[in-house]
Formats: sequence, C-alpha cells, structure tokens
Amino acid sequence: MKTDVFALRHIGIRDEDLNTMFNTVGVENLEQLIFETIPEHIRLKEPLKLDPPMSEHKFLAHTEALSKKNKVFRTYIGLGYHESLIPSVIKRNILENPGWYTAYTPYQAEIAQGRLEALLNFQTIVSDLTGMKLANASLLDESTAAAEAMTMLFDVRSREQKKNNIVKFFVSEEILPQTLSLLKTRSTPLGIELVIGNHEEFDFSVDFYGTLLQYPGKYGQVYDYAGFVAKAKENEIKVAVAADIMSLVLLTPPGDFGVDVVVGTTQRFGIPLGYGGPHAAFFATKEEFKRNIPGRIIGVTKDTDGKPALRMALQTREQHIKRDKATSNICTAQVLLAVMAGMYGVYHGPKGLKYIASKIHATAVTLVDTLENLGLYQVNSAYFDTITVKADAKKVRPIAEANEVNFYYVDNDTISIAINEATSLNDLNQIISIFAEALGKSTTEVTSLLNATSIPSNIQRRSSFMENKVFNSYHSETELMRYIKKLERKDLALNHSMISLGSCTMKLNAASEMLPLSSSNWGNIHPFVPVDQAVGYQTILRELAKDLSVITGFADTSLQPNSGAQGEYAGLMVIRAYHESRGESQRNICLIPSSAHGTNPASAVMAGMKVVVTKTDEKGNIDVADLEEKAKLHSDNLAALMVTYPSTHGVFESSIKQITKLIHDHGGQVYMDGANMNAQVGLTNPATIGADVCHLNLHKTFAIPHGGGGPGVGPICVAPQLVPFLPSNPVITTGGEDAITAISAAPWGSSLVCLISYGYIKMLGEYGLTQSTKIAILNANYIKHKLEGKFDVLYTGEKGRAAHEMILDCRPFKKNGIEVTDIAKRLMDYGFHAPTVSFPVAGTVMIEPTESENLAELDRFCEAMTSIRAEIDESNANEPNNVLKNAPHTLEMATTDDWQFPYSRQKATFPLPYIAENKFWPSVRRVDDAYGDRNLICTCAPIEAYMETE
Repeated sequence: MKTDVFALRHIGIRDEDLNTMFNTVGVENLEQLIFETIPEHIRLKEPLKLDPPMSEHKFLAHTEALSKKNKVFRTYIGLGYHESLIPSVIKRNILENPGWYTAYTPYQAEIAQGRLEALLNFQTIVSDLTGMKLANASLLDESTAAAEAMTMLFDVRSREQKKNNIVKFFVSEEILPQTLSLLKTRSTPLGIELVIGNHEEFDFSVDFYGTLLQYPGKYGQVYDYAGFVAKAKENEIKVAVAADIMSLVLLTPPGDFGVDVVVGTTQRFGIPLGYGGPHAAFFATKEEFKRNIPGRIIGVTKDTDGKPALRMALQTREQHIKRDKATSNICTAQVLLAVMAGMYGVYHGPKGLKYIASKIHATAVTLVDTLENLGLYQVNSAYFDTITVKADAKKVRPIAEANEVNFYYVDNDTISIAINEATSLNDLNQIISIFAEALGKSTTEVTSLLNATSIPSNIQRRSSFMENKVFNSYHSETELMRYIKKLERKDLALNHSMISLGSCTMKLNAASEMLPLSSSNWGNIHPFVPVDQAVGYQTILRELAKDLSVITGFADTSLQPNSGAQGEYAGLMVIRAYHESRGESQRNICLIPSSAHGTNPASAVMAGMKVVVTKTDEKGNIDVADLEEKAKLHSDNLAALMVTYPSTHGVFESSIKQITKLIHDHGGQVYMDGANMNAQVGLTNPATIGADVCHLNLHKTFAIPHGGGGPGVGPICVAPQLVPFLPSNPVITTGGEDAITAISAAPWGSSLVCLISYGYIKMLGEYGLTQSTKIAILNANYIKHKLEGKFDVLYTGEKGRAAHEMILDCRPFKKNGIEVTDIAKRLMDYGFHAPTVSFPVAGTVMIEPTESENLAELDRFCEAMTSIRAEIDESNANEPNNVLKNAPHTLEMATTDDWQFPYSRQKATFPLPYIAENKFWPSVRRVDDAYGDRNLICTCAPIEAYMETE
C-alpha cells in the first residue's frame, strides 16, 4: 500500500474488495458499471486538468507555508467582526472533535439530544441577551439574518398594509455596509422599496411597513431607540434591530423597548474571524411570529415514556416545504458555530460575560480619555467598544501599518477603532503611541483601565440574564470538558457508523483537511483587511475557484454564497441580471420539475421569478413532452430551468442535453442544482450537459463537515456569459464587471472552511476525485443489489443502474402496520442513522453510501436492513406492540425490572452480533413532535425548575 497516497485513505474500498462487489453488481469492472450508469454522450473525453495530488504531509507543510503569507495584524476594523478568544477546552473538544463536526442535522432527534441541548443553550443566551421571547438555532451571518428580518416583516404585514400595497422599508444609515448591500439584493426582486436615511429624521409615514436600526451604530455610536420604537408602533411600523451581542451584556436589550426582531452575529463569542466565516448569526423575535421565523427552532417535548426530550420544533427544519409559497429558502444553519458560541456562554456564565464586556468597554473609555488628552476629538457621545476619532488618516495609516495595526478609515479625517476581547494594555498603549507619533507628541504609558462608563444610565442594562443552572455550573475546564463529553455521547456521528443520507453525501472529513482550521494564521484574519495582508487566503481562494471551474467545466466561480440555499439564490440572481442586461427583464418564468428539492421553488420566488412546475414520468425522469409544452408556452418570458443532475431520484437522465437545448432555444438559462455532484466529478460535468450555472455544496461533494447542520458553503460556477454578474462586496472589491450586490456578508463568504475543500481537491487530484465518484456509484449499486428482493428500488437508469444514491420504497409495508418512520427509528437500535426519509417521495428512504465507506460497513448496513425486513414480515397491523413500533430502545428500557414487551431484550437492543462490539444507545425514546408544538418551549428551564426537583 502506498502510504503517501491520500486517495487510498479517503476511499474506503480496497482493491481486494472489488471482485466481490463486481460479482454482486454483475459487472466485469468499474468501467462497465460507469458505462451502464452514465450516458456515453455526456461523459468527459479528457481527464480533469488539475495539479498532481499532494500527500497529506506535503499538504500540511504547504498550507503552513501559505498561512505565513497572511499578515496577522492587531485589527480594530470592527464593522461586525472582532477578534475573539476561543477557550481551548471548546477548541479541542468541539471544533477539533469529529464527534461534533461530523454529525448530521438533527432530523432524527432520538440520536441527536446532545446537539439539541447545546442549541437550546444557544437559543436561551440569545433570547436572554436580546430580551426577546423566541430565538432560532442560528442563521448564516448578520447581514443575511437582517435580510430575513426584512422579508419576514414584509410577510407579516397587516391585511390593511397588504391591501394598500405598503412596500417601503426604512434602513438607518448607521447600518453595516455589507448588510445594506445584501438588503438591496434581497429587496429588489420582491418589490420592497428601501429608504435609507437618518433615523432621527424619519417621519414615520404610513407608507412604511418596517424599519431596521443598528445597535450600536456602524462606527460605535449608541442611540436610545425607545422613542423611535414607540412612534413606530403608533404608526403600525414594525422594528428590527441589528445588535452587537457582546454590547447587550451592558446595554438595554432591544426587547425591553419593544422591537419586533433582533438579529446579529455571535462571532465574538469564541469564534475565529476566519477571513469572514463561518459564524453563527442569531434571529430573535416575538412569540407571535413563531410560525414565520426563518430557519430552525429547537423545542422541548416529551418521549414515549413522558420524559423530557428535544427536537426541531414547528416543522421549521423544512420551512421550505411551502415551496413557492415560502418566504425564506433557508434549510440549514451554522450549528457547529452556534454550539461553540453557546458553550462560550456556558463556560463564562453571566458573571464572566459581564467581566469581558466591562473590560472591553473600560478599554475603549481609557483609550478615549488618553486620545483626548493628546488633543484629538472623539465623535461618539455614547459607545460600547467602538470609537470614532477625528485625525489625519493619511498620517496615521502608514504609522499604524508599519506597527502591524489596522484601523477602519472612514474618510481622510475620520478613523474608527473597535476594541475587542483580545485587546490588552500593551495593545492599548500601542494604539496610543501610533496617534502620538502622528501628532508628533509624547504620551505617558497607561498602566490600568479607568473605572468609568460612556453609556448613559437610561440605556444601561438593568435586567438579569442567563440565570439558568447550565450557565452557572461549568466554569472550570474539567467541568466543561465533562459536560461537552456528556452531550457528545448522546449523538450519533460519522465517527461511529455510516450515515447514508441520500442527497446529503456524508463522506469522510479527513483530519488533514481539518487541521489548518486551528491555526491562528488562518483564524485571526478580519474579512476587511487590505488584500495584501491576506496573500495566503487569496492564493487558496483563487486556486479553489479555479479548480471548481475546471471540475464543472465553467468559466469562473464565486465563493461568496455560504450555504447551498444561498448558492441557489445567487445563481438565479445572476441569471436575472443577465436577462436584464440584454433588455429582457420580462423573463421571469422559472421551470422546476415536480421532483425538485423544496428550496428550488423558494429560491426562485425570492429571486422575483414565477414558478411553473413541470411533470415527471413514471420512472421519475423529467417529462420532456410536458417541459417542451411549457417552454413553448412561456417562450417570451422564460428565465430559467432549475434541474438537479443526476436527478433527485438518483438517475442519470439520458435526455438531459435535449432538455438543456430546449431551454436555450426558448431564450432561457439552465441552473443545475449541485446536490448530486458527487456522481459527476471527473466523469461528466454541468457544462457538458448544457447548464449555464450550478451551485456546489462544498459540505457535501467537497468534504466540508456538516457540523450537525452547518457550516455549509454553496459557491456558484458560471458559463462565460454570466461571469460579469458574479456578486460583489461593498467594502472589498469582488465579483464581475457588472456585479450584482452582495449575497452574503463577507467578500468570500465562509473563507476558513474553504481550506477543507482546497485540501480535498489538492490531495486527491484528478485520479482520486474521479475514482471517488466511481466508487460512490459502485457502493450505491452494491447496496441496491444486496437488498434486491427485500426492498423495491423505486427508480433506476435505462440499464437498471442507480447513480450514487437510490430510493427504497417502504410504502408496501403499511399492510403490516409499519411506516417508514418505524424503519428509521429501528435503525438506531442497529447503530445506524436513518437514510433520508420521505424525500423526494413520501414513504421512502433515499440511501447514499459515499466513497468513504468500506465493504465491511456496507455489509453491516445491508445486514441491518435485511434483519429489519424480517421484522417487518413478523409485524401485524393489528398488533402495534412490536419491535419496530417501539423503536428506538434505550438503555433505561433494557435495564428495567419491568419488561412488558412480547419480544426479548436481546432482540430489542442487540438484534445482530456485530452490535455488541460497538453499541450506540439512543438517549430518549421516540419523541412526540405534536406535543412539543402544542406546548412550545424553546429556551432552557429557569433555575427555579431545578430547585423544585432537587
């Protein structure tokens, strides 16, 4: 074995396994299988032109060398991003721990109670600090959260406002520039009219449905918004506030003065800057909007035994099932980052947060005092951490940069300085010395911080927060380490067993891909530093974009979208801009097959398009005749077709080129959803099939871990005609010559985790990437054949092959009283996470094994499914007290003296011999979703609840 070949470590199947698998599948070799799976006319004729693969050792040395090309200055730019101190216990036990970063979205609550508790902690911190009743389990970044607030408030306008077509939304000029850019992107297609101005001069006209304020303002000024909010309420205008979460430790929470929504980022709660992300945004609102809140909410419910359990509440995990009626296409979150931010709150507790916030504020106050003693004027009358100084920027900047310090230069005579958690006395004195040198003056060294405040008493926080037991119990490293481990043990992640989720591609997230993320040379770069300070990042991002363009066959790539849903939206907005540039703005019809992922129609509506659904035939393929009929009908107004390839049903449709040509012939563009790209890389690509733009899920095909439900990255790759419209950023120039406004807050989105996909491509190279695709297809077909006769595969290609995934039909088992959910829950007893349930067809499971799994694991899974099939045959619709209906079985059930089930404990908990070697115990029995929705609780229990039970 070549120990320096990464592909042999990433791909689970060994050479000696292949003949066994070929015999099972019924082929002579891999090439025959690929020939029978992928239509010949779309196969690539040449290998991908990529760099030769690196060994893991060489890659780590390479990224270390590149990291040193980044200049890690002391940075006080602010604008929503601040250096934060990551507690080592959180860094080591969560960020660097595959038990946390390889877990999947908690759709199966019984084996995700640890993550769910961590997210409940996060929601409680957000609710407490903002003063709002309800918070979700995170969004993508502050700017997109603000855009979600704007659109949610638009959706909940009063009947009278909708009748009178009230579409104006006021945005304070104090808003962060990247947020304003994103608001422009989101508002235009929906017909929302943005009005930007001074909130102190706002006239509260009835023409407005909502407003957005920044708290504190973008350059640090803290305003008392109570009067503004009161007047807005009088005029039925709803108010959203974008707030700095650390400032809310000391400032009056927006909920206390009656706002409707509070958004922001938790980046400064122990999350690296990472050149822009990933970071967990927050979204908090009133309980009356619980059915409208975007993203996911974690709620408290009970299990079969009536014991407390957690799960995703109110169907928010699939808000996009509303399809073209959805107001948001969000189907993911930043779970790993939200878990880290929540643990930061757990570790420090309310007293620790007060200490940190007070120190930040005292440092800012001391800086102002010293600078004013030098004769400088500080503009802000009230501030938390960010001050605005009148000084000659042309004199200050070269001195600052020579001392490796970054400030934000508002204009030639205005400089903004944002103090952060990491700012020490030495840093403070360095800042002072820079200004003293620019003024030609000397200054005395500061040896202690002033005990003073700039925050007026009327906007100082009076209310308590985070009084729950969990925030007042784990303040030593030993305590927190054990708490993290306790939660981790409740969750099934990829480090325990295969997670064969169709469409979600849960593959190996290699340690060598992950290690660079822990480096401060990658973690401590602010997204708005001059690009010459981020040469290492620029090299990696440029190379990654180039490689993704090669893999897809397209001309260029934007890495800005920081989720798959954002990638969808970005692709459609680029298509929209292209049509407008040609004077064809009437093109607003988007054709979407009925089998498409629910985010597709939601994204199309958000992009201002009208969705027309096309039929699929009995084999699950696009009905070409119906598509042609609708393309002709809407020829003058056709904007795009959204297509997933291979199809959502796991089939390479041979008519794909005919389909894309049809759309082009009628003036439309083809958007390809990249969810199933793991079946394409190195064998075919979106350009070859005739697409014009695709988004890629880097958290699927390109190995970024799912992190329990995020982070994700969804870059878009585009054909030459769409390159000019790739998205921009208002602070750092990105995008094409005619760029659309921002899609996410940071110029290159979640740059830090792009290192993972960069490593994945560079270490696999052309051969490894192509072989990965082939083995993914082989593994899927192996499972298909192993389960033949036991489960019906719903759709196959023309030669009877599956792509990289397949759909098993579980609907016939209803005659035995067994639903697909029962199979999903029973798999937990066998140590497996369920495949994708009831998507894209209700009553089915969609299985995708990926290339990373070895033959033994595939066999274990097939053995489990075969055993469950036998259990189904034993079941009777008239006798629901059976092993499937009672699944999953917990340790508490197995060890009770009172066993009242008509089957043995062994059958319940150890149905096959392999399970004894590595048993996973679900921590709760089957959860009751309906009860939790009727009795919605989305924060931790108050301290009094613990007192009552102890």
